[in-house]
Amino acid sequence: MKHFYALIMAVLLSFSGFSQIKYESFSSQKLNESRQIKIQLPRNYEENTGKRYPVVIVLDGDYLFEPVAGMVDYYAYWEDIPEMIVVGVNQDGIRTEDTAYGDENSLPAGKGAKFFEFIGMELLAQLDQKYRTANFRIIIGHDFTSNFINFYLLKKDPIFQGYINLSPDLAPDMASHITYALKTTESKKWFYMATGSDDIPVLRKDILSFDNQLKTIDNKLVTYHFDDFKNETHYSLVGKAIPSAIASMFEIYRPISTKDYNEVLLQTSISPTKYLVEKYSSIEELYGLKRKVSINDFLAVYRAIEKTRNWEQYKDLYKLAYDHYPRTMLGPFFEARYEEETGNPRKAMKIYQNAYGQEKIAFLDTDYMLAKADAIKKDFGY
Repeated sequence: MKHFYALIMAVLLSFSGFSQIKYESFSSQKLNESRQIKIQLPRNYEENTGKRYPVVIVLDGDYLFEPVAGMVDYYAYWEDIPEMIVVGVNQDGIRTEDTAYGDENSLPAGKGAKFFEFIGMELLAQLDQKYRTANFRIIIGHDFTSNFINFYLLKKDPIFQGYINLSPDLAPDMASHITYALKTTESKKWFYMATGSDDIPVLRKDILSFDNQLKTIDNKLVTYHFDDFKNETHYSLVGKAIPSAIASMFEIYRPISTKDYNEVLLQTSISPTKYLVEKYSSIEELYGLKRKVSINDFLAVYRAIEKTRNWEQYKDLYKLAYDHYPRTMLGPFFEARYEEETGNPRKAMKIYQNAYGQEKIAFLDTDYMLAKADAIKKDFGY
């Protein structure tokens, strides 16, 4: 089984090779030294000049960057998550100093305080200046660095919205600090934590206790996800946790699932088109990303309308299709179906015919649209 996961990670790492990887040396005034940074830019970053991208900061970048970057590239390719800029901070040999905290209050101290300012005040500022970043940020860490990433959550206005904790080595007061911060937050936060059955015993004990605290949080602005992987060690759990964490933070971004189709779109008391509009409004509100409605989601609503025979829903759907995919056959097809099923077959026939010359999309092409027009003509003798 471990060989299987190793193979999967190898595939993901090779997959990420299609994205742009940069290696930079960052001179930090806060640290009074240079740091090695790895940056993965999304595919076609240079071509999509009007597009902005969320940022993922990966601590322990010397070994965590590649699996995170590979998984982000893989999920983004299938449009399950947005394309993102992934930034790894190498800490080989100095991670203990970088994550130092005080004994009295468990907050960053010494080199840890300087590293805290380096990330929050220097690195992110330069990324925002140099690249087209969106105002949605995730930070990832493992054991010591996992504990460290949560210091940003304790600030009044946290600069990160998502926190991925891989087997955190929690400071004495950190569990209480985080629980309070999540209970009282007034802005949307995503918090992920993972351990494994074969994790380091002392860490696992504290993590399970912390999980029990977090489960009591009653704040609709907090999305919390916890994984306890069977037969996984402190290091092997990382391979499972990264995709689980990323998926949990972008659940609403993903295309409409079979579950959503069956449990939401097929319910006649719910407008499938309104559900679609609200889904994409939520994506913009949560992630600061204005996204074009995917063909997959349009077709899911189309199938639901056909299944429930709720023909009136086509009226709003075809208007939405004209907005998102002008000059294609999608809008005309939905409009023709609306007219066809609401008593205007002649008008539907003309719309099908007039789609000639529009761009093909999904299963819709000239032959299909003309065949639909011919079928109406034959049925009604026009």
